[in-house]
Amino acid sequence: EVQLVESGGGLVQAGGSLRLSCAASGFTFDDYAIGWFRQAPGKEREGVSCISSNDGSTHYADSVKGRFTISIDNAKNTVYLQMNSLKPEDTAVYYCAASSSRWLFPPPKYEYDYWGQGTQVTVSS
Repeated sequence: EVQLVESGGGLVQAGGSLRLSCAASGFTFDDYAIGWFRQAPGKEREGVSCISSNDGSTHYADSVKGRFTISIDNAKNTVYLQMNSLKPEDTAVYYCAASSSRWLFPPPKYEYDYWGQGTQVTVSS
């Protein structure tokens, strides 16, 4: 069974840090792009960051550049999202997803094959 499981969410004060993890089972990250998305109440799910398992290329949304860092441990089949200098507007459910698409990087949202269940991140002011 293919699964993506996120962990590491929680409640943190503004300016604080969290590290999210996305662990895969049932498949390996080889030839996949792994993305982090987030969805705040009443808003659409938006892309936050993405990493290629092949060459380590990364992409960040403008809103998180310089604050978030995505990384991958292929041996552990796990992707991380280090989030620093958190702001209240970062509050959302964070999802990881895997895409086998090779046409675009980062892949558009509809090109993702597998999704996790999400982990809540709440940043208090």
